[in-house]
Amino acid sequence: MKLRILTEASGSLTSGYLIKAIQQAGALCVASDIDPECFGRHLADDFILMLKHSDPLFWSDIENKLLEHEITMVIPSLDETLSDWSERKSSLLQKGVHVIISEAETIRIFRDKWLTYQFFRGANIPTPETSLEQRYPLVKPRFGRGAVGVKVTSDAINMHNMVSQELVEGTEYTIDVFCDHDGVPIYIIPRTRMGVREGKSTGGLVVKHLGIIDLVKRICSHVRFQGPINMQCFDCIDGSIKFIEINARIAGGMALGFAASENWIGLIIDHFLEGKKISPKPILDGMVMKRFYAEIFISQD
Repeated sequence: MKLRILTEASGSLTSGYLIKAIQQAGALCVASDIDPECFGRHLADDFILMLKHSDPLFWSDIENKLLEHEITMVIPSLDETLSDWSERKSSLLQKGVHVIISEAETIRIFRDKWLTYQFFRGANIPTPETSLEQRYPLVKPRFGRGAVGVKVTSDAINMHNMVSQELVEGTEYTIDVFCDHDGVPIYIIPRTRMGVREGKSTGGLVVKHLGIIDLVKRICSHVRFQGPINMQCFDCIDGSIKFIEINARIAGGMALGFAASENWIGLIIDHFLEGKKISPKPILDGMVMKRFYAEIFISQD
């Protein structure tokens, strides 16, 4: 019987690549979303309608549906659910459901921008100066995602659950990283963004940046990640590199990382489910990704 892999937020503009990658890896994709008519439902092999995260029955409903739909694996992608997936990872594994995510303490640190800053400082990773007070012009939510709630201002801001950060100038890099079961980074693929819409990359370029790659290795030597993760940094105009964020989950722009190496879903299946050793492929530096809108047509008959 084919593996059945659950994806979250299947109505996201970038979810199509993940659905396709699951199917190309020989598994069945079970999409999920709070919208019963999201486009991902019509691309995937099966669909689960999710309750809103604020619903008190959210997790009991999910656990029932995982068993009902015979889910083999979950690849979390929503920031709001990462901590809960991680805390349930062991109990779900006993029921035959593999959740591909780092441990709960790792998720806790990198969901919180203040704890992330403290981690960077403790690991001697260069990072912009950050404060819980409004000392710097860039203000952002401690637990935010994307560009939501981020502003550059000198006006007084209520700093409850906010941080301020020094502005840095230079080229922004996103780094797709795949870590094995022991936390060893197998793939480190820096890429620049070539366009952003709604916080999602609409294009990108793979760049072999040795300085960034070395710092990613240092980060991974201080904390154990598992599976696909995503980091962000700036190659600053003064020649320094400053890391600003780590998302311990799969990311929307990772389609480029997959294309420049291999299908990471197949890698997850082989390594995390079947225990196979990873033999990484050469990275196709210089590869460019361009994204476009596509249509899906649904008959109402």
